Amino acid sequence: MHFDSLDDFLNHSKLRVEQTLNMAIGQRRASGILSQAMAYSAVQGGKRVRAALVYGAARACGVDDMALDPLAAAVEAIHAYSLIHDDLPAMDDDDLRRGQPSCHIAFDEATAILAGDALQALAFELLAKAYGPKISAEQCLAMVSCLAQASGANGMVAGQMLDMAAAHDAVNLAQLERLHQLKTGALIVASVELGALSSSHVSASQLEGLRTYGQAIGLAFQVQDDILDIESDTATLGKAQGSDVTNDKSTYPTLLGMTAAKQKLTQLHHQAITSVNEFGTAAKPLVWLADFIVTRKH
Repeated sequence: MHFDSLDDFLNHSKLRVEQTLNMAIGQRRASGILSQAMAYSAVQGGKRVRAALVYGAARACGVDDMALDPLAAAVEAIHAYSLIHDDLPAMDDDDLRRGQPSCHIAFDEATAILAGDALQALAFELLAKAYGPKISAEQCLAMVSCLAQASGANGMVAGQMLDMAAAHDAVNLAQLERLHQLKTGALIVASVELGALSSSHVSASQLEGLRTYGQAIGLAFQVQDDILDIESDTATLGKAQGSDVTNDKSTYPTLLGMTAAKQKLTQLHHQAITSVNEFGTAAKPLVWLADFIVTRKH
């Protein structure tokens, strides 16, 4: 399928992944409230950048098939679970997410915790069921391992722990970068890797190039977040603007200054683009996504 623009590609990715998530959550035999809370956080809103990265990386590697849908849905399920738990009073204590009440506000804390737990389990169920004519058992195993490492104590969860510690103690630039490589970057890199792993013939150099791309845009995503927290507004962001300053958090603008933070963003964008040069025009959606991440307004 040919795409003429980022909007076309994002809309296509969004439609496919949300259909898959709706179907998967609808098949749960749990209480209605739990399923409602899962759908509330996983299906409503969101740019679906991580899902688009799965589809984009797979396309760069020559894969364009419906077998990718459970991979993209698995990443979005993990992302939704992380947002639910991050927003809890014991964590970041945020009442607003994607322009609407956070899950624990819309429902209650216990339901939010369980919805997050259920979405995390659903992610690995989706990956396990991705096995079929297009994806081998060995590929499935590699994908499960990839997402588990990115999500757990060596990835996203470790990043959240570092973020909580940083709320009480100032961090230097190297520490801040490590925090965001884990909290935000790990799942973004995993999204790119899952797309690449859907190909049975991806080379080691291609996989390394895609990992470099994921690492660069993962960090760029957070640098732009930090900039927007200062320069944007609550209505545009869909979450409280200025919360980093209010909470006295270390950010790229506070450590580097706004000018240097924007220069850092430009450098990361260049690194991402050059790392996928060997894929040629097949990487066009990845280039679009890198452009979007550094220019987005929310």
